[in-house]
Amino acid sequence: MSLVPEKIDVLWFLPTHGDSRYLGTSVGGRNVDLKYLKQIAQGADALGYYGVLIPTGRSCEDSWVVASALAPLTEKLKFLVAVRPGLLSPTLAARMTATLDRISEGRLLINVVTGGDPVENKGDGIHLSHQDRYEVTEEFLNIYKAVLRGEDVNFKGKHFDIEDGKLLFPPHQQPHPPLYFGGSSGVGQQIAARTIDKYLTWGERLEDVEKKIAEVRTLAEQEGREITFGIRLHVIVRETAKEAWAAADSLIQYVDDDTIAAAQKVFARMDSVGQSRMSQLHGGRRDKLEISPNLWAGVGLVRGGAGTALVGDPDQVKARIEEYRQIGIDTFIMSGYPHLEEAYSFGELVLPNLPLNNPVKLKGASANTGPFGETIAGDHRPKLKVSQS
Repeated sequence: MSLVPEKIDVLWFLPTHGDSRYLGTSVGGRNVDLKYLKQIAQGADALGYYGVLIPTGRSCEDSWVVASALAPLTEKLKFLVAVRPGLLSPTLAARMTATLDRISEGRLLINVVTGGDPVENKGDGIHLSHQDRYEVTEEFLNIYKAVLRGEDVNFKGKHFDIEDGKLLFPPHQQPHPPLYFGGSSGVGQQIAARTIDKYLTWGERLEDVEKKIAEVRTLAEQEGREITFGIRLHVIVRETAKEAWAAADSLIQYVDDDTIAAAQKVFARMDSVGQSRMSQLHGGRRDKLEISPNLWAGVGLVRGGAGTALVGDPDQVKARIEEYRQIGIDTFIMSGYPHLEEAYSFGELVLPNLPLNNPVKLKGASANTGPFGETIAGDHRPKLKVSQS
């Protein structure tokens, strides 16, 4: 397998925990109901995104229910949905997976989420250490994958005791939908190497991502396995870099020091190594947020999880994506604020110019279709301008 993927997949994000024009404030807040999520999903489908990530946790609407509601309303879009080892039994999760994969005709992707917030975990009845949660995850995945493969499973381990576990109705994708997983700790990387298909990282400096990829790839090779790699990033793209950076500044204009301090206090209680790495990128300070060219850590001042954004004009954003591709990333999970508008900004300015596995088909300029803009004075179409520069 080539270390540099020739083609990539790009996914968007469904903001089931809320959306806004600004971070850290109710100003510009947007009602995220099914109608709005439908707009984003159908927009992503039409623009040519490979799929959408649906987040998980008590701050979010349930990802399985959302995906089930939106799958019939879209055509090609895939849905990256979370399974939570410890919250679900592996056999029940396998039945849910097979069902949604069948009714969506193979448009399901699985995001394995171990969970890194002890307070939230306790609210869900999970009182396990970081190490124990990853032990649960590995046992869960071994059972879950075997059941989805059609095996009759008898398993007795430290955390699960399964007798005659089986699946009567197989998934559409064989042997099972692709498994995505993110874990920056040593034990997380080891389990990824032994069990999953695609290892995910949040957006860090290029050299740090390259090092992480090398570590996980080596671990996978030691297990006799090959895995692929993806990255989770926000994006702020505008026709000029000046406009993009102005939009980045605008996004956090209502974020004050008290809000930052309160958010960082929450992040500090987590035992997620990935979250710790995100927080270290900015240190709770807003004066040095461009941590490498076009990589901005402003989102992470108040948002947990993915906290960095690519900021720039289309050529700059494309160049940064290309740099990640060159070190082995073949999947990009993007988002931006507000998610509907930014899906279109990135989808129109950058997505068609990327080396996609399924290239975006630009619509032709036949009658009343095609990207020609509004008819001038109700009389004629605008002239085509190749470049505004």
